[in-house]
Amino acid sequence: MSELRSSSSEMDLDHPNIEEYLTVSSIHETSHDEKLLLRDLLDISPTLTEAAGAIVDDSFTRCFKSNPPEPWNWNVYLFPLWCLGVVVRYGILFPARVIVLAVGWIVFLSSFIPVHFLLRGHDKLRRKLERILVELMCSVFVASWTGVVKYHGPRPSMRPRQVFVANHTSMIDFIILEQMTAFAVIMQKHPGWVGLLQSTILESVGCIWFNRSEAKDREIVARKLREHIQDPDNNPLLIFPEGTCVNNNYTVMFKKGAFELGCTVCPIAIKYNKIFVDAFWNSKKQSFTMHLLRLMTSWAVVCDVWYLEPQNLKPGESPIEFAERVRNIISVRAGIKMVPWDGFLKYSRPSPKHTERKQQSFSESVLKRLEEK
Repeated sequence: MSELRSSSSEMDLDHPNIEEYLTVSSIHETSHDEKLLLRDLLDISPTLTEAAGAIVDDSFTRCFKSNPPEPWNWNVYLFPLWCLGVVVRYGILFPARVIVLAVGWIVFLSSFIPVHFLLRGHDKLRRKLERILVELMCSVFVASWTGVVKYHGPRPSMRPRQVFVANHTSMIDFIILEQMTAFAVIMQKHPGWVGLLQSTILESVGCIWFNRSEAKDREIVARKLREHIQDPDNNPLLIFPEGTCVNNNYTVMFKKGAFELGCTVCPIAIKYNKIFVDAFWNSKKQSFTMHLLRLMTSWAVVCDVWYLEPQNLKPGESPIEFAERVRNIISVRAGIKMVPWDGFLKYSRPSPKHTERKQQSFSESVLKRLEEK
């Protein structure tokens, strides 16, 4: 019951005040023939209030919205500077970044292919060189955005029975973390060139892939996770427990899979500074290729990364409570807000049972109101 109260109070704090979006006259003034005020209408049922709030602005949708910067250049003396900035970004920085990325790929592939195929009999040396090359390529990607990344805390080390978890804004989270440490990441399978990289290059650092639409993949992934953390020679395991990209202003509920492995959980907090570009990737509206192009035509990608104190399951604590405790640690450090939503709702419709409960609640409140009248 205490958990339910805390969740409901959290939602209430994040729920928009409908009356802020309405004029005073629309709330208090009515014609002589009308007796029902807007306030009375919304008081009929919490369902109506929630619906009105969702129309105005709901806390779930806000987690997956890009926040465009306020326009600043539409005046006589700043507009020429903005035009100059466009010329510099698209005419100078972007071509230079493309050259850096192309040269990086040439160097990487000319080194990775021989190492991958010619050192088959020397697995330990091959894995070590492949880790170094993957870290190098990720550094090239960060350089192609003019990435300014500040790392706080001790660098992750290779130890058995530990897993790293981080909040998730974009696939570039993985690239930013990978340039410092060759993590093995849990990631959804992607089509196109990203999928090709997953099945070839990233496979070499021990990454584990899943398909969100296949239920059997969950059992396979859970088994691979347990096997991976037992081997001290494997790369540190990185998981994004939100399961989807969130806009770096909020954190949605963490999936409990990483917290029921019986191992140490090392939180990582990532916070992007939106002064130059919003690093949030809205995968429903933009391909990852276009997302990278947007980053490469911006001034810079600026962010902070905190490696936080490792956490262990406390006596009597459930995996769900453990996940919420770690989520709170990450949210506080990154200065982002926790919301009580499951990010998987982004990909699915509400269950029929949830709809029926809402319908039942609405009908009971309306009948009760009519009886009072």
